[in-house]
Amino acid sequence: MSESKERLTYRPEPETRQKIERWYEADNCRSMNEFIDKAVSFYADYLSASRNDMLPMAISSAMNGRLKILEKNLSSLSFKYAVELDMLMGIIADTHQLDRDDLKRRRTQSVKNVRQINGRISLEKRAQLWDEDDWSDDEWQS
Repeated sequence: MSESKERLTYRPEPETRQKIERWYEADNCRSMNEFIDKAVSFYADYLSASRNDMLPMAISSAMNGRLKILEKNLSSLSFKYAVELDMLMGIIADTHQLDRDDLKRRRTQSVKNVRQINGRISLEKRAQLWDEDDWSDDEWQS
């Protein structure tokens, strides 16, 4: 708390005073003044949120916490997939002696394929590119 506090006269209605007396100890406040200060801050945040379409601080911080957990989980999962993909590519590179020109051609073709299917890769779609048969009657691929 700040050392330079200002005195403000507040005269609550009897019912309001009873509410303050009932709740300030339950909220672990040291005094009624601290409770009133918290209540005014909360209400000011509420008014600010309703006027400016901003989220109250409590909701905002809870959402930020959840997003950090989600980010951590996605990063971990992405790292695990990258390790597995690296292992797979290492096995393929070791079993097939590919030269630089072949890799460039394959990368160019892969970029074209992924753009064509909008990033939604499936084994069936990839097999269609390799196989000349018409697979258009297979509705289960959609």
